[in-house]
Amino acid sequence: MTRWSSAFENRVRGWLRQGISPRRLALTLALGFAIGCLPVIGIPTALCLLIAVALRLNLPAMQAANYAAMPAQLALVLPFVRIGSRIFGSPSLTTPLHDAPLKLVLTSGSLALHALGAWLVFAAPAVAMLTIALTLVLRRIPVLAPQAGD
Repeated sequence: MTRWSSAFENRVRGWLRQGISPRRLALTLALGFAIGCLPVIGIPTALCLLIAVALRLNLPAMQAANYAAMPAQLALVLPFVRIGSRIFGSPSLTTPLHDAPLKLVLTSGSLALHALGAWLVFAAPAVAMLTIALTLVLRRIPVLAPQAGD
């Protein structure tokens, strides 16, 4: 191993040991991933920033999880819209593109609200389950394990 890579590894180990427990890192990653699946494009990045600052979480880790969730975000938009339509008891919300522009805008807004409602139902349990699973995994990483005397 080169001197540069050894120095870099030691620096990363130091960053990982700076007061973050496996449970807190797991919560950070779980929140970042769940928020990253928010079915409204463009909102998750700002929301992750606000939540990370408000809860004093690791912002780079949260944003990394947010960006990792982008493929899932795109894949879950339609399922969230369908589930939201069922939750709110709405009929089929398909609108042909040749309809009036105002109707198209209103329908799009309704679809976004339905998707957001479905996401809200699934987000809290997903964060809880991801936090538990990630905590178990992260505790096995030696650099994150509690040191003697901590």
